[in-house]
Amino acid sequence: MFIAMNRFKIVAGHEEAFEAVWKNRDSTLADNPGFIEFRLLRGETKADEGYTPFISNSLWESREAFAAWTTSENFRAAHRNAGDNRAMYVGPPQFEGYTVVEGA
Repeated sequence: MFIAMNRFKIVAGHEEAFEAVWKNRDSTLADNPGFIEFRLLRGETKADEGYTPFISNSLWESREAFAAWTTSENFRAAHRNAGDNRAMYVGPPQFEGYTVVEGA
């Protein structure tokens, strides 16, 4: 299995707007071969740094299944408006990918 994560720093006060973008996006993840599940995680606001951390976390059968999605029309559609809300981001998202070594 493969876990794909994007870490976001969202300007404090824009959390609900960021969540709304995700909840209302044109997502067809479930239609992609090898997709297992998705979660959007919200961390504790770092008031002294002015942002709230979020992680988009998707689980795939394999790294290859994830890579195939990133070159698909579904991916392009889901990310079509990604640049529309730049004011709510503290820098670009940071991608991390992990192969599952052990799990239940």
